[in-house]
Amino acid sequence: MTEEDPSICEQKIYNQIFRAHYGAVMRFVYYKCGDLQQAEDIVQDVFVKLWRLCSTVSFSKVKAYLYRAANNSFLNEKAHEKIVLKHLQSTSPSVDHENPEYLMQMDQFHEKLKQAIAALPQKEREVYLLSRLEKKTYPEIAELLGLGVKAVERRMSKALLILRDILGKELKF
Repeated sequence: MTEEDPSICEQKIYNQIFRAHYGAVMRFVYYKCGDLQQAEDIVQDVFVKLWRLCSTVSFSKVKAYLYRAANNSFLNEKAHEKIVLKHLQSTSPSVDHENPEYLMQMDQFHEKLKQAIAALPQKEREVYLLSRLEKKTYPEIAELLGLGVKAVERRMSKALLILRDILGKELKF
């Protein structure tokens, strides 16, 4: 930060930045995703992140930071959606010659599964998807995330318990 830059950490300056850039960043993300709610969520997260990192972002570079952070957040959400979709496709049985009722039930179940995975806490969801979708072993996941294998096992166990609680009535054992 230069000497003449105002501090973003001052509430008044932060509020000015918010008012000046929120609408434009919001439109930028909305044009990318086409979903107003998703765009609002992303932009709000970006501004929260800016507040948390206010001492590290220079006032003169705040506009570029906001757009870059919004774009990165959008890309991260898209990547996550692709992983969830890939997981759903990998768990779909071959249903070419099934009856329509079965197909409808499977579609409903996959939607519930997608929602259940999305409802997992971030750390558990990350471990679950790395294991089930990316076919990574617990030691590989531990190395990727900088955790111990036992921590990965605990997260996976918690994820499976949560999924079983949410989907238990849907699963027939």
